[in-house]
Amino acid sequence: MWAVAPRRDWLVPIMLGLIGTAWAALLLWDQTPYGRYLDHGRWSEIGFTATICRVIPAGQVLLPALLYVGGWLLMTAAMMLPTTLPLLRRFHLLTAARGDHAGLLALLVSGYLLVWLGFGVAAHGADFVVHVLARRSEWLVVNAWTLGAGLLAIAGLFQFSRLKYRCLDKCRTPLSFIIQHWRGIAPRRDAFRLGLHHGLFCVGCCWAIMLLIFVVGTGNIGWMLLLGAVMATEKNARWGRKLSRPLGLVLMTSAALIAGAHLATI
Repeated sequence: MWAVAPRRDWLVPIMLGLIGTAWAALLLWDQTPYGRYLDHGRWSEIGFTATICRVIPAGQVLLPALLYVGGWLLMTAAMMLPTTLPLLRRFHLLTAARGDHAGLLALLVSGYLLVWLGFGVAAHGADFVVHVLARRSEWLVVNAWTLGAGLLAIAGLFQFSRLKYRCLDKCRTPLSFIIQHWRGIAPRRDAFRLGLHHGLFCVGCCWAIMLLIFVVGTGNIGWMLLLGAVMATEKNARWGRKLSRPLGLVLMTSAALIAGAHLATI
């Protein structure tokens, strides 16, 4: 079960191609007249999408949700799949002798992306509630900066938490993670569950940084590249663990500067 087959080199080119395709799709989407739909807060209010939302039953909910799922999956594939390449490579080598090898890899990736999709749906729901509250609160309309500053502060504080480092350590040791969760007795189920488990620890490690997308804008490709690079470095570089606390300080300082700049004008 654990015998390692001779190295095959097709995994990395395929994964890099998949990641590159996701980034290219996001970039092209952003450059088209429909790039505004990446700003999911306005999907049901603008352009052709607004027309469809008014025509189909429950269109104000269903169509924005479908567009959001597509956009979020692209973002997740582009930003998070690079962070999980070490796990995929080790699983690739351990299962390379199996006839169902490619299918097991696909199930692992599917389980991983499913967890991030669940997180994205929850984040979108929370963001929707915030938008509703903001429309009903004159104070929030005037002081919308508090939401961004608060999220930056939360993300910064999380960088110092035990949960952050517990999840980060799991993500940084892919071989021990595979040994712990892969048995190969029910290979398809085990591969999918391995992806789910790894996705849960990855969300536990990176959820706060991913939420910063809602601060800088869900369609901002430059910030997505930067945040994706930060998470990949944290999880994959030898010195990546040392990045977490300085990053936390940067985020908390940014929150303080935003708060100070706005309070100074009062």
